[in-house]
Amino acid sequence: MVVIGAGSLFFGRQSIWQMVHSKYLNNGILALVDTDEEKLSKMMRLAEMVARENNVPLKVEGSTDRRQVLKGADFVVLSFAEDTVKYRGIDCEVSLKYGIRMCSGDTIGPGGIFRAMRELPVIMECAKDIEELCPDAWVINYINPSTVHGIALSRYAPNLKTFALCDSHHMPHIKSYYAVRAGIIQDRSEFTGEIDRKFDFRVAGVNHFTWLLKAEYDGMDVMAPIAEALRNSAATENNGGDTGAKALYNDAITYELYDIFGYVPTCTAHTKEYVRYWQGLGKSKDAIPPLKIWETDDRYKRHEEMWSQVDDFITGNIPTADYMKTFGPDHATDIIENMVGNLGKRFFINTLNNGAVTNMNDDSFLELLCEVSMDGVKPLHVGEMPRGIRGMQELVLDTHELTAEAVVERNFGKLRRAMMTDPLVNSIQDADMIIKELLEQGRGIIPRYWYE
Repeated sequence: MVVIGAGSLFFGRQSIWQMVHSKYLNNGILALVDTDEEKLSKMMRLAEMVARENNVPLKVEGSTDRRQVLKGADFVVLSFAEDTVKYRGIDCEVSLKYGIRMCSGDTIGPGGIFRAMRELPVIMECAKDIEELCPDAWVINYINPSTVHGIALSRYAPNLKTFALCDSHHMPHIKSYYAVRAGIIQDRSEFTGEIDRKFDFRVAGVNHFTWLLKAEYDGMDVMAPIAEALRNSAATENNGGDTGAKALYNDAITYELYDIFGYVPTCTAHTKEYVRYWQGLGKSKDAIPPLKIWETDDRYKRHEEMWSQVDDFITGNIPTADYMKTFGPDHATDIIENMVGNLGKRFFINTLNNGAVTNMNDDSFLELLCEVSMDGVKPLHVGEMPRGIRGMQELVLDTHELTAEAVVERNFGKLRRAMMTDPLVNSIQDADMIIKELLEQGRGIIPRYWYE
């Protein structure tokens, strides 16, 4: 397994855990790639220490040049983002000047479009190298905006075996969470195979804009109890807990959207950014305040704390033996283990619809529960996407598809069209000013041809 972007703290540390933990993976090779030599060195040393501590034969390789380690790879995980904290902050601040509030800024709105401007050209360069050096490898995109990048790989690198991931619907954890909300079980530790079989749980939608479309336990509809549990927890959800922009009012917003549409959004930390209701543009005062803006300084602090923890493991301030107790399985490496071991588990994958949602196009790029094996990804039947929600899904998909086309084709007209299609944009002039300012702020990281 080659990890391009091994310095990604939200994936790199968990990938080491799973590669060491899994009997299907720990006799293989973990090849780490990062352009930052210091970060790469730390992650390689950490992986070697953890493998040695757990007495497994996992071989660790590393390089700042991905081409040196790609040959013969079975899996390539893309998990990089250069200066993402800095540039997401810039995207959010510039957008706010023009009345667009983003609590994450990495998938929808100007933030999503411009993150693709920065990341997608590199992804497509990686795809060319993979086509040359390991054309049979499975390529897993773990970089936001996941849908944009997944569409681009599917459309512009059709000979590669690719799919895209998000960590928000990691099975079986997400299903056990809703089983608790439905009152089926009291604690997630009580989730069993029998409960799994009896719980008809169907989620679908564009990544970060997914909805619980069916929730039945043993033939009984439990959607209303799930929503009621969320309504009850909304009153105290941020008392003493996470008060970051992505965490605020999520249960309250989830219930309000359920009350309107009759279905429960399953990724509200992002979904609240996909709809216009909490942009603060209404004339009446809402019970839920406008979105808080993504916090750049807090994110820098979180990253510093994570790297400090890595340093503590390397220096021995934290015993290496504690590593396997500190972390756990990651979505991507869980899926790779399932594929290598032929375990027959099901996972949520961002991929082509292919009939799973019956009233959306087959080439709609959706997050769906899938059977996953070395033979490929097969989405499971969902049914219809409800009217209203479907219309919003199509608008988001159009924005994402236009963004993918604009970036890969280097087409300014399509870039502008993507911005005008985006559900958060309300003014043509404002959108043009956002494009102008973000291009100026992105000099040095956005490819030079956009300035010629």
